[in-house]
Amino acid sequence: MAGKPVHIEIPAGDTGRAKEFWSALFGWQWESVPGPVEYNMTQIDDTTGGAVYPAGGDKRGQRVYFDVDDINAGAARVRELGGESGEGMPVPGMGWFAQCTDPEGNEFGLWQTDPDAPAPEM
Repeated sequence: MAGKPVHIEIPAGDTGRAKEFWSALFGWQWESVPGPVEYNMTQIDDTTGGAVYPAGGDKRGQRVYFDVDDINAGAARVRELGGESGEGMPVPGMGWFAQCTDPEGNEFGLWQTDPDAPAPEM
């Protein structure tokens, strides 16, 4: 369903402390995702997940990703409405995401589920 929140990213200065907090609060269980940077994921329900990742400096604030039917059309619509959007980027075997900002400067993301999403070209 377009517009449904499907993923929440939580930046943390101390990822261990953040994971402990969210686990104690909601019972979330974390799994480390292999890759070039630390990224710890949890499955909140059948269609919604979350992640804790390291963030330096004072940059904080959760980023919510919303489901779209077409990542490129969604990103174009954000720009048409006065927001900013990056290009869709693949998450191999899972889907596509685009990082966006609304006209008020609030960060959010778009997500298109696509099990056929390829690995990024290097």
